[in-house]
Amino acid sequence: MSTPRFPNPSAPISTNVPLRVLLLENIHASAEQLLAAEGFVVERVAGALKPEELKERLRGVHLLGIRSKTTVPESALEHAENLLSIGAFCIGTNQIELTAANTHGIPCFNAPFSNTRSVAEMVIAEVIVLTRQLFDRSREVHTGQWRKVATGSHEVRGKTLGIIGYGHIGSQLGIIAEALGMRVLYYDVMTKLPLGNSRSVPTLAELLAQADFITLHVPATPSTNMMMGAKELAQMKKGAFLINASRGSVVDIPALAQALQSKHLGGAAVDVYPQEPETNSDGFVTELQGLPNVVLTPHIGGSTEEAQEAIGREVATSLIKFVRSGATTSAVNFPQVEVPLIPGTHRILNVHRNIPGVLRDINRIVSDLNANIHAQMLSTDSNIGYLVMDLDQDVSAPVCDAIAALNTDIKTRIVS
Repeated sequence: MSTPRFPNPSAPISTNVPLRVLLLENIHASAEQLLAAEGFVVERVAGALKPEELKERLRGVHLLGIRSKTTVPESALEHAENLLSIGAFCIGTNQIELTAANTHGIPCFNAPFSNTRSVAEMVIAEVIVLTRQLFDRSREVHTGQWRKVATGSHEVRGKTLGIIGYGHIGSQLGIIAEALGMRVLYYDVMTKLPLGNSRSVPTLAELLAQADFITLHVPATPSTNMMMGAKELAQMKKGAFLINASRGSVVDIPALAQALQSKHLGGAAVDVYPQEPETNSDGFVTELQGLPNVVLTPHIGGSTEEAQEAIGREVATSLIKFVRSGATTSAVNFPQVEVPLIPGTHRILNVHRNIPGVLRDINRIVSDLNANIHAQMLSTDSNIGYLVMDLDQDVSAPVCDAIAALNTDIKTRIVS
């Protein structure tokens, strides 16, 4: 693992001027409304930006909002001297170099809850579509064919749904599936409390062997990369169905195509792919195209108006709380701190390198300037420390300047 690169100490970041916000990829207007109501200056860009474009556009920007198509590399963060935080208006954050953001003092927030229902409903719809072969029958009628058949078409009642990844989406999906009369099993690497009558199974192989439908709801990590390959697909029941609305890296697409062509699997629904276009365009190609009883959608699991509005509110609220109070409790790459504001004080927020003696040096500054600490909280990870400190208003500015001058400083600002 490479040694983290830390930015050089600099003057405190001022938030007395109107904060600039850059929102990319058609983030829902609900986010702009909340941010603008705080007095922030919001700029919108319809599509994603390439890394070099992003690096230029980040100059002078305090808050960045993206979705899944914009990559945020360290090379862009190194030049974003005013950047306070990044909001990923989606669930995934693998498009952001999170460690680099961490060492530059930039917490990143996402939306782990807001599109849960939308994804769960789409998966349920695909379960029914697949077991009834509805897309094949619809395509036939569109081309003038009339094939009224019952062979291979089944009810979902009494069938077994196997959920891989029993998080926010997986657990809600299980509840809806039970309401349809399905039996629900789930596999997760962490111990999760079952909801309703869902039941955990100890191994992935056991889940694959029992389920009529397998649906994936896992993040993109080294352990989930290609977790559904030829071996795992062969362990599924003959005639079973695979649904992937999680990440494109978790399913071996050529192996899935082979399992469908050999008729080992009865069908599949895929919403995510190993490589996806950055914008709406023509010419997308996958080995799954043209196969019978295969539902292909363009990464729209959370693409409902309700979900996008809720995501806009969720992430924008996290960004506002961080700007106004320094709260990082929902950040994915940062020490977790949330302290109530104390009336009549100024709050200093300091991100520093996590080495011995930093708190001693900061408290010496406070003592030398005869400042009174009303509240202080420090949380650390392996790279950085994050300090929240409430002081008397009359001494907050010189204390902030002195802390920012320490050679361990990464980012320092005052909330007043």
